[in-house]
Amino acid sequence: MTNQSKTEKKQHLFLMLSGIFLTNALLAEMVGVKIFSAEKLLRLPHANIEILGFLLDFNLTAGVVLWPVVFLSTDIINEYFGKEGIKKISLMTAGFIAFSFVIIYLITLLPPAQFWLKINDQDNLGNNFNIDYAFTKIFTQGLGIIVGSLTAFLLGQFLDVFIFQKLRRLTGSKMIWLRATGSTLISQLIDSFVVLSIAFYFLAPEENRWPISQVLAVGSINYIFKFIIALLSTPIIYFGHYLIENYLGHELSQEMSNEAAQKSNSFF
Repeated sequence: MTNQSKTEKKQHLFLMLSGIFLTNALLAEMVGVKIFSAEKLLRLPHANIEILGFLLDFNLTAGVVLWPVVFLSTDIINEYFGKEGIKKISLMTAGFIAFSFVIIYLITLLPPAQFWLKINDQDNLGNNFNIDYAFTKIFTQGLGIIVGSLTAFLLGQFLDVFIFQKLRRLTGSKMIWLRATGSTLISQLIDSFVVLSIAFYFLAPEENRWPISQVLAVGSINYIFKFIIALLSTPIIYFGHYLIENYLGHELSQEMSNEAAQKSNSFF
C-alpha cells in the first residue's frame, strides 16, 4: 500500500467517524428536552428505586438513545486517532452545539406569521394550543443546562481518551472490550453528575435549585442506565473494529493504533 493510499484511507475513515460522532451528538442535544419512561417503553413495572430518600424510576432524556453511538464512535476514534483525534472532533462538536443553540434562540425571537398560529390552534382535546409558545418551549433550554451539558461533554471526552489509552498501554492490542467499556464507564460516571450539578445546583435559580441529594439520586439513575448500555454495546464495538480492520487492512490498522497510543500520554 502506497503512502498516498494510506493517507487517503486515514482521511476517509476520520471523516466518516467524525460525521457519525457530530451528527449523533448534535441530535442528542436537540432531542434531549424530551423525557421518556424506559419502563413503559419495555412494558415493565416502574422500578421505584429509592436513592438518598428519593423514589425514582428510569425517566430519561431522549438523548440517551443517541449517546451510545457517540460513545462507540469515541472509542473507535480513540483507538485509531488517539487524543488528538478526540480533542479535534470534541472541540469542533462543542462549538457546533453552542452555535446551534444560539441560532435556535434567535429563531424563537422571530415574530410568528398569523396563519401559522391558526394551523393548530386547538389540540386533540379541544384545548387552545399556541404553536409558537410550544416551539419556543421545546427548542430552548436554560443557560445552566447548556453550560452543564457542554462542560460534561468535554470533560467526559478528555477523561475517556485518557483512561482508554492508559488501558491500551497495559493490554496492548488485546482486550478491546476492557479499554472501550472501562473508559466509557468511568468517564460517564463523571458526566452523569457534572451536567446535573451545574444545571440544577450551581447555576439554577434559588427557587428551582435541587438539593444535592436529589442531584446525586437522579445522577445515579442516569448512570445505572448508561452502565447497562455500555455493557450491552460490547459486541458492537468488536463489529466496528472488524469493519475498520477490513477497510484499512491489518498492517495499517495496527500501525494507526500503535501510533495513537504513543501520542496520547497526557490528559489534555
